[in-house]
Amino acid sequence: MAAETGTAARQPSMTRGLTLLFALASGAAVGNLYWAQPLLETIAREFHTTTASAGWLVTATQIGYAVGILLIVPLGDVVDRRRLIAAMMLASAGVLVACALAPTFAFLLVALCLLGITTIAGQILTPLAGDLADDAHRGRIVGTVVAGILTGILASRAVSGLVAGVGGWRLVYGAAAVAMVLLAGLVWRALPPLERKARVAYPKLLASVGAVVVRERAVRWTLILSTTGFAVFTLFWTSLTFLLAETPFHYPVSVIGLFGLVGIAGAVTAQRAGRLHDRGWSLPATGIAWVLVLASFVIAAFSGSAVWMLVLVVFLLDIAIQGQNVLNQTRLLSLSHEGRSRINTVYVTTNFIGGAIGSGRRGPALVRRRLDGDQPRRGRLEPRGPRGVGAWPPRSARDRLTPWRPLPSEGQLLKVSS
Repeated sequence: MAAETGTAARQPSMTRGLTLLFALASGAAVGNLYWAQPLLETIAREFHTTTASAGWLVTATQIGYAVGILLIVPLGDVVDRRRLIAAMMLASAGVLVACALAPTFAFLLVALCLLGITTIAGQILTPLAGDLADDAHRGRIVGTVVAGILTGILASRAVSGLVAGVGGWRLVYGAAAVAMVLLAGLVWRALPPLERKARVAYPKLLASVGAVVVRERAVRWTLILSTTGFAVFTLFWTSLTFLLAETPFHYPVSVIGLFGLVGIAGAVTAQRAGRLHDRGWSLPATGIAWVLVLASFVIAAFSGSAVWMLVLVVFLLDIAIQGQNVLNQTRLLSLSHEGRSRINTVYVTTNFIGGAIGSGRRGPALVRRRLDGDQPRRGRLEPRGPRGVGAWPPRSARDRLTPWRPLPSEGQLLKVSS
């Protein structure tokens, strides 16, 4: 995979402190992708757009992230990663400032796409942690860093909602910019210069990213599992944002963001999945994680307006998705020393393509679901009474994502469909 291999002048060991710094910096970088998720209703109101259009803010960020992963992360195998990590964190800080000052929805959409491209430091730090860890503890160390990433994804929702509730959504991006500058300085001080692992021309470097997928059957199956899991994950969280903002909940962004705290508990629990890899139980544990995913969606189907059941679903789903992410990524990073950044590139790119599909489908699907739920269909009883008594399926199974409202007029239907 590499043409010529070099050695680092001074190889730091993965101490507990350095592992935690990697986890914190990675979580903050990836968290930048999700600041907008609990703010979609608020941003849509400010820029006078629809919630379906606002859903594309998350999608644009994830598409940009996939581009950044594909074009920048492979450089981790051929350049000084200390410089690369610091440069990307500072670049993302600059784009965060642009997001905070966005004058129009279109400007914010473009800025968030650029944010996705630049906020990829976490995906350079993760394979670096795999390089610096010894074989006996690689699963635990990589699991801790990945858990930091997953915690950042979930904590960003809670922090975003709370900060926006106090100072508005623009303050969220301004504060994130300051945090990125501070963390860039800490990482720069903690790491010595790291010599390149290989000398490969950039076109050949990018071409070698796909070669590992063609060559390794285990990589292909792991990518299918991880991409499907991440699509389910983002579909659920984007749907949950809209669900909690509307009937019957009508929660403000500060409360919606708190649901991310439940997910953090799941991510912390899933961190121990790395230890299962070290013990040789990676594949059985991945199967158990998928059983939990299915169980969480069965519970969600009967949750209705019961908040405690939604909390349980969030907890179970996050344990399952986060646990299998730790196992999948650790399994892939164990395949090669010289090409870990490129393997990680394939893994994260496919994950976030799945994530973009999941979040992008939710907004349009929500609009169609409302129209479908509100219009009488042949062979279905028309709703009667203030809570739609007589409608089938009952409210607990059908209308939790299709809040009850009077049937729209023909003019309203034409307006929405156009």
